[in-house]
Amino acid sequence: MKYAWYIRCIHLATILALVVIVLGAWVRLTDAGLGCPDWPGCYGSLIVPDQETEAAASNAAFPERPLDSAKAWNEMIHRYAATTLGLSILLAALLAWLNRRDTEQPVILPVVLLGVVIFQGLLGMWTVTLLLKPLIVMGHLLGGLTTLGMCFWLLLEHYRRPHTVEYRQRSINKPALLALIVLICQIALGGWTSSNYAALACPDLPTCNGEWWPENANFAEGFVLWRGLGIDYEFGILDAPSRVAIHYTHRLGAMLTFLLVGFLALKYARQKTTPPMRQAGQLTIIALIAQVTAGIGVVWFGLPLSLATAHNGIAALLLLATINLNHAASLYASRSP
Repeated sequence: MKYAWYIRCIHLATILALVVIVLGAWVRLTDAGLGCPDWPGCYGSLIVPDQETEAAASNAAFPERPLDSAKAWNEMIHRYAATTLGLSILLAALLAWLNRRDTEQPVILPVVLLGVVIFQGLLGMWTVTLLLKPLIVMGHLLGGLTTLGMCFWLLLEHYRRPHTVEYRQRSINKPALLALIVLICQIALGGWTSSNYAALACPDLPTCNGEWWPENANFAEGFVLWRGLGIDYEFGILDAPSRVAIHYTHRLGAMLTFLLVGFLALKYARQKTTPPMRQAGQLTIIALIAQVTAGIGVVWFGLPLSLATAHNGIAALLLLATINLNHAASLYASRSP
C-alpha cells in the first residue's frame, strides 16, 4: 500500500514539475519575476492584495516597487504550484523511507530528490531577494529541470523493473550520456540568454544583425557570472554587444546540439533488435526537431509570449526524452550502438 501511494506521489510530482517549469517561463517572459518583492508571501500576504486599502498599504511598505496585480498573480500562482510540488515530493520521500524494507522500493533517490527540491526553494527565494541575478535565475531553471528529471527517472525505474539477469546488468552508456550533457549545457545557455534579456539581441535569421559573425559582440562582458550584490537585474543591465554575444553563443550551441544529439539519437532510432532503444531514439529526434523549430519561431516572429513559453516547455520534454534514452541505454548497454 505504501509503495502504491509512493508511485502516485511521484506521478503527481512529475506532472507538477513540468507545470512549474512552464509557469516559471511564463513568469520570466511576462517580467513578473519581481511581481512580489518579498518571499514567500506577496507584499506581506499569502495572497495578492486586491482591495484598494490593501494595495495602498502594500505600496507604502514597498514604495520602490508598486503593486501590479497581474504580475503579482503570475508570480504567486507559480509559487502555489511549486509549494504543492514540494509537498508531494516530501510525502514521496517519507513513504519511501517508511517502506524501505520493500526490495522494490527505492529510498536513496527519493531522499536526494527531497534535498534537491529544498535547495530549489532556496534558489526561488534568492531569485527574489537578489533581484533576478542571472546566475541565480539560471540555477533556478536548472534546479527545476533537475527535479523534473529525477521524478521522471523514478517513474522509469517503476515501469521498467528488472525481471531478468540481463535486465539487471546495467551500465552507463557513453553516447547517450554525452547527448544528455550537451543538452544540459545548451539549456543552461538558454537560461543565461533569458535571464539577461538577450532573446532578441539577434532579431534576424540566419545572420545576426546582418552579419554571419557579429563583430561587435562582447563575449567577455556577456559571460561575467557574478557582479556583486545589490544590483537590480530586472530588464537586464548589459549593453547591446554583450547581449549579442550571449544570444549568438546560444545560437551556435543550438546548432551543435541539434547535430550531435540528433546524430546520436538517430543511431539509437535505427536499432532493430531493441524496441525500447529504438523508441527512445525516435522520441528524442521528434522533441529535438520541435525544439529547434520553436527556437527559430521565437526569433522569426519576435518573441511571442505563447511560442517563447512553449520553447521552454519543449526543452523540458526534450530533456525527458533524452533521460528516457539514457535509462533505456543503461538497461540495454550490451546492445547499444
